[in-house]
Amino acid sequence: MNKTERQLAITLELQRSKTLRAEDLASQFETSVRTIYRDIQALSEAGVPIIGAPGQGYSLMEGYFLPPVSFTAEEAVSLLMGADFIEQRLDTDYGFKAKSAQRKIEAILPESVRNESIRVRETMRLLHTGEPLTDEMIKTYLNQIRNAILERRKISFMYHKKMPGTDGTRKNKREVSPYGLTLVHENWVLIARCDLRQDIRHFRLSRMTGLSVLEEHFLLPDGFDLSSYRPPDDRNKRVLIRANPEIADKIIEAVHFYIESIEDHNEGVKFHFRVRYPEELLHHFLGWGGDIEVIEPKTLRFRIQEVATNILKHY
Repeated sequence: MNKTERQLAITLELQRSKTLRAEDLASQFETSVRTIYRDIQALSEAGVPIIGAPGQGYSLMEGYFLPPVSFTAEEAVSLLMGADFIEQRLDTDYGFKAKSAQRKIEAILPESVRNESIRVRETMRLLHTGEPLTDEMIKTYLNQIRNAILERRKISFMYHKKMPGTDGTRKNKREVSPYGLTLVHENWVLIARCDLRQDIRHFRLSRMTGLSVLEEHFLLPDGFDLSSYRPPDDRNKRVLIRANPEIADKIIEAVHFYIESIEDHNEGVKFHFRVRYPEELLHHFLGWGGDIEVIEPKTLRFRIQEVATNILKHY
């Protein structure tokens, strides 16, 4: 990055952020603090209204905006494909906004850059998977939950758990304080404090029904930051299987999240898994049939025997 590019980038960062220290800018642009001081002085002399506050940093005078900036073909592709992703993965409102942003970006691109960006985009494609009805429901829930998060309002819904509770049921009503949304392995997940469990829990939107936004408000805990939040790893159960080497790649692709280690042996490939419940892997194991053997735990071996026996009754 040359001096001119860096100074433009500094101005853009100051426009985007309220206040930035010289040390922060130096770290971001991988240069010295002294160089940042010279850049700030050069920008000020060029008429950019930069305000310096001792001990706080630099900021742009309120109301100052840069004229439209130009994009390279690669930058345009990044923005346009980002808009494609938002249109596919977020709710309908954001889908419309993403489409509108695409049109605006394409309208201001020089013809040569626009043609080049089209050529690059034709070599890449974002695939959207999922059942249409489910997707529409999730988009509706995304919109409702997103607004509830912004308004700090609680929500309620019926939740269908993956595993049955102590009472044998898989479904119960939850009232939660929604903190944020995240996309994990093609599934939208709500991170929220659950009134029932009195703790932060994760809820797949695809397992929700009857969602409603409540009048009751909540306070976000001090210091909670979704971007740095990491859930505790409560996968305490271990599962060991022996698999036919020919399906090893298939196993890795399907359940890589659960794999702790892999060992090659003459009699086959051993996979060590760490899970919350051994039954989480049951439907995968059944799908791989005789190409795998569950070694531990014994309870899971017996469960597979039970299911296999029930299957044989139909044939």
